[in-house]
Amino acid sequence: MSSPVRRVGLFGGTHGNELSGVLLVRHWQRDGAEIQRPGVEVKPFLTNPRAVERCTRYIDCDLNRVFDPESLGRPVVEDIPYEVRRAQEINHIFGPKGSDDAYDLIFDLHNTTSNMGGTIILENSRDDFTIQMVHYIKNALAPEPCPVLLIEHPSLKYATTRSVAKHPIGKYQI
Repeated sequence: MSSPVRRVGLFGGTHGNELSGVLLVRHWQRDGAEIQRPGVEVKPFLTNPRAVERCTRYIDCDLNRVFDPESLGRPVVEDIPYEVRRAQEINHIFGPKGSDDAYDLIFDLHNTTSNMGGTIILENSRDDFTIQMVHYIKNALAPEPCPVLLIEHPSLKYATTRSVAKHPIGKYQI
């Protein structure tokens, strides 16, 4: 049996030009009553504020690709790419990645221009908690469809923002 979920991160703005998550995070930062639950810390978080300010995908490199050990362990020097430094900050706040101290769950909210509607993205089909949660979400949204995209690969270690958490989930909407 897995540990209860006590800390949840809600990320928006990983890509600064994807504004649905940004608007939700800003709303929840002003008034988080609708996301708070007894016994659970829920933290709405704007992941890439400089890119959001410029309404561009990223400043130096894709934030959703730099949560790998090399980038997270890179020395902080003056010319370090902004998103690498931001990944280190996020890992410090919500991680460290792969540790028992990491947040239990991170929902990373994105937009897409493809016609996929509200879609949940998973990286691990063997995470019982995540599978049960996705089942709950799909039932709660019914009769609206909510496809689940599994991007699991046996030898790939994911370097996404959500990969910092014990249970990572991506949500794409249009």
